[in-house]
Parts: sequence; structure tokens; C-alpha cells
Amino acid sequence: MSKDRERTRTLEDLEGDVWPEPPAESTRLVKAVHRLRRRPVGELTAYELGRLVGQDVGLPWTLPLALEILRETAPAQSDGAFYDDDLLSAVLTRKAETWAAHPALTRDIQDILRVLTDLSPHIERDRATFLEASQGID
Repeated sequence: MSKDRERTRTLEDLEGDVWPEPPAESTRLVKAVHRLRRRPVGELTAYELGRLVGQDVGLPWTLPLALEILRETAPAQSDGAFYDDDLLSAVLTRKAETWAAHPALTRDIQDILRVLTDLSPHIERDRATFLEASQGID
């Protein structure tokens, strides 16, 4: 399936897994994740992708989209433009197994990190942890 076609589909469609409605007493995050799984992935914002990636939801589709946003915005960050630390943190804090299973994405985020400067101390810690965990992944 082409990437353009994938972007018109929901995570439920792409995964072939329809989740039931969350219980009424669920947190806002849980309700949001359920709702976001029903939206076409190409319509998800950086904030929404950060929420999904941070919860390890739909990573085969959400992670590449998140990296696309990060890659597009990284060059402007050095000029003082807004950079989405929440999305970057969500990406960097995925488990090492995620990166080992997706070496091309690992290389992509490593390239993005080379461009980024002047990150917050919190993100610098995430970056250092990611770079250590991703050593040797090709």
C-alpha cells in the first residue's frame, strides 16, 4: 500500500483491530488515544502523534509520521523557530526493542539529532539515553 493511501486510513483500519469504547471512568489520555485511533493518520497533528507514540500505539505508522515532522522542523530550530519537544521526547523514549526492530527509523532519528542544537536539559537526557541505546543498530 502506498504511503499516500495509508495516510487516509485510521490506525484501526491499518492494524485491523477495532478497540471497544473505553470505560467511562477512563482517563482523558485513554479516551484520547481511543479517539485518535479512529482518525486518518495523515490528519494527526504533532501533538496527537506525540500522544500516540508516547503510548506505543500504532508505531509502524505513527513513528514514521512523527519523524517526518521532526525532520521537516529540525533545520528551523537552530534559527529559533518552534520545535516540538513533546514529540521529540515521545520518539526518543521508545524502548530499545522498538529501534532494533526499525533500523531505518533509528538512522533517521540519529540524523535528525545531528541537526538539533540548544535542546532543553530534559531533551538532552532523552537524546543521550537514546543514542546510547541505539549504538550498533544499523
